[in-house]
Formats: sequence, structure tokens, C-alpha cells
Amino acid sequence: MANPKVSNKHMGSTLDSFLDDEGILEELTVRAQQKVLAYQIDEAMKAQNITKTEMARRMKTSRSQVDKLLDPDNNRYRADTAQKAAAALGKTLYIGMV
Repeated sequence: MANPKVSNKHMGSTLDSFLDDEGILEELTVRAQQKVLAYQIDEAMKAQNITKTEMARRMKTSRSQVDKLLDPDNNRYRADTAQKAAAALGKTLYIGMV
């Protein structure tokens, strides 16, 4: 029986350190955050029965802009757009650094 205190020689680095070594950790982190934000906005809209057209009206923008905001693969929107979306839903956008 193997000694449980001996570390596994096949155990490698963490996923984060691997992605960092590959130079893609920051990019993937940002994309993941954007996907989560798009999901949260979509879920809040559903919970409040807000259509994309109504969301656009509340944000004072076009429906196509709302479509872009809700697209989990779109990584081209600004923090002020996300802030407008949060305000339109009666929410607060929180961005922080740790």
C-alpha cells in the first residue's frame, strides 16, 4: 500500500499556472467573466419578464446592442454598458480587484 503522505509524482501544476505559462490566463479569465455577466443579465431579465426591446428602452440603446450584451461569445462591450444594464434591472454592477 502506498504511503498517502508521499506526493503523486504525476501531479502537475494547477490549471491557472498552466494557462499563465501559456500566456492566456488573463484573456480566458476576462472571457469567462463576460460569459458569467451575460448569463446573469439574461437570468435577471427572465426573472423580471423583461424583453430585449424593453431592456433596450430602459438602457436607452438599441435592441441589437442588447443582443450583443447577451451574447456570451461577444467580448466587445464596455463597463459603462454593463452598468446601464445593471441599472435597468434595478441591480448594482460590482467590479473589484483582489
